[in-house]
Amino acid sequence: MSFDNWDEIRTAYQVARLGTVSGAAEVLGVHHATVIRHIDALEKRLGTKLFQRHARGYTPTEAGRDLQTVAQATDDQFAQLSGRLRGRGDTVTGELVVTSIGGLSPVLTPVFVSFQKLHPAVRIRFLVDSRLFRLEYGEAHVAIRAGAMPEEPDNVVQQLSRIHTGLYASKSYAAENGIPSSPADFRGHRFIGVNTPASRAPFHRWLAERVAPEDFTFVASDQAALMEAIREGAGIGFISAAEAEGDDRLIEVMPPLPEWEVTLWLVTHVDLHRTTKVQAFVSHLKEAARHWKGL
Repeated sequence: MSFDNWDEIRTAYQVARLGTVSGAAEVLGVHHATVIRHIDALEKRLGTKLFQRHARGYTPTEAGRDLQTVAQATDDQFAQLSGRLRGRGDTVTGELVVTSIGGLSPVLTPVFVSFQKLHPAVRIRFLVDSRLFRLEYGEAHVAIRAGAMPEEPDNVVQQLSRIHTGLYASKSYAAENGIPSSPADFRGHRFIGVNTPASRAPFHRWLAERVAPEDFTFVASDQAALMEAIREGAGIGFISAAEAEGDDRLIEVMPPLPEWEVTLWLVTHVDLHRTTKVQAFVSHLKEAARHWKGL
């Protein structure tokens, strides 16, 4: 076991102490589904049952009682540490971990820089990955996600912005190949797409339904690579209106359609949402997002 599992151990301790999932959830300030998930994960990791489940609640097994004893001592030590550190959480300092979908670096990086100018004691860690970071396990303070509204029960979700995406080609591609006037003219053109056939992006799904697989002549998992391939003339593909604006290498093949629009969501975990650091960054980001063009 490691410190990474403390949330699960703390959850098991509260269930053992109180005897019910609902009681532990209330004390911990989390959803009851989180309590059940933590217990199941901890039992799987330890390879043993910690509780006997019955209609009246949860009763610790022998292993559960052993864990309760250890967790009680650890909880007491954390309480003492909390007393020594109380008040330090009210400052905007330390590491701030932000995750997002690919392609948002051009608009997010200036936000990070301006935030650090206001709060120079903050260290930014910006992570871009296709997987969903688990905020309930402390993998990030703030996540920026796209698509359908996130539904994890322990997260606070706010709409941040909307991405308007158009279909573009480079001027060099157009000079050599022309550009289609409608989807009916797509056949024979070269297209740029994602490496994942089941992309969640509505514009990628739209294109995949109208273009033959063999006409996707350049595919990549990296959004920056896709955009650079379009600019370099490898084929026709999607770029957000904000990133295409002012780029004299590009020609608009089709303007943004409503069905291509993607919603950006600002996601924080309920346990961290009200902390001074997260609130300061969320407010700063939302103010900056009001001025994003094309998003």
